[in-house]
Amino acid sequence: MSIEIRQVSKQFGAFQALKNLSLDIASGELVALLGPSGCGKTTLLRIIAGLESPDSGSIAFSGEDTTGVHVRERHVGFVFQHYALFRHMSVFDNVAFGLRVKPRSQRPSEAQIREKVHALLNLVQLDWLADRYPSQLSGGQRQRIALARALAVEPKVLLLDEPFGALDAKVRKELRRWLRRLHDDLHVTSIFVTHDQEEALEVADRVVLMNAGQIEQIGSPQTVWDHPASPFVYGFLGEVNRFHGQARAGEMWLAGQARVQLNSPEQAPLPDGQAVAFVRPHDLEVLRWATGEPGIAARLVRAIVIGPLARLELEALSGQDSSGVIEAQIASAEYHLAAYREGETLLLRPRKARVFVEN
Repeated sequence: MSIEIRQVSKQFGAFQALKNLSLDIASGELVALLGPSGCGKTTLLRIIAGLESPDSGSIAFSGEDTTGVHVRERHVGFVFQHYALFRHMSVFDNVAFGLRVKPRSQRPSEAQIREKVHALLNLVQLDWLADRYPSQLSGGQRQRIALARALAVEPKVLLLDEPFGALDAKVRKELRRWLRRLHDDLHVTSIFVTHDQEEALEVADRVVLMNAGQIEQIGSPQTVWDHPASPFVYGFLGEVNRFHGQARAGEMWLAGQARVQLNSPEQAPLPDGQAVAFVRPHDLEVLRWATGEPGIAARLVRAIVIGPLARLELEALSGQDSSGVIEAQIASAEYHLAAYREGETLLLRPRKARVFVEN
């Protein structure tokens, strides 16, 4: 089941949740809607489900306009962040609920329901919990039961709204892997909302980055990570350092650092003007400071060494323009070998940067 979203807008009072948004989702695709709170991703999901109506625009499933079709007729499965299981029903009855409330002409027999529910519980690897109640399950188990219940009615589209947001980090990581494997087995067209970039990049076939009701970029996880289309995307996907300066003759010169030049091959030649460079922590080379050497002079404020990585928090010396704390990542072995000390001045050299000229 493919989904075609065309020029959808939605406003709540004075707040514009979605602005003329268009998006195509292929049949069998797993797509992540990623962005900060208030960017419109949950509103878009609810409009696809039929839980909200757009002010303008249309939604089509495989070419058939469903904009005015009631949620019950859309054959959509919905999984919420907070499980939404019926507390007074057993696990078995929760999963069977959608089948039992179907119109009599479409309702399977009890024997067929029993067979299907046990098959779904096996699919989510929880058949042994059929007689228990939601209060007796862990958060991860409850969310898997909620997914089994959504799948019971054989939805053409599966929608997940922050499905793992209420779980702790370890369980969330396990369920991400599990959801990806499940999707590879079932191939149900699926859309999930998240504000967790790691979750989106790890699970989705494609990532749709949203900001202020609009789409900033669409692409595979690798594409949006390697080739961010805007300063917003670069800043939202993982840790990043920002350095301000001037673009001149196709290169960027950092403010306060006459000898530090940055190339940005993806955008060469850069137009002249005020510019900002985005540099990932692992793309900063860390050296001991020496007079006259080109680089960004910065004081080591704090070193956090855990496992194979050392995370260094640094502060640019006066006259050198960066936004806030500078973060660099180097191997723990390199940190220990160099014997850097908190409080000393180090030299930073960007190996790779992405430069955006400010209009």
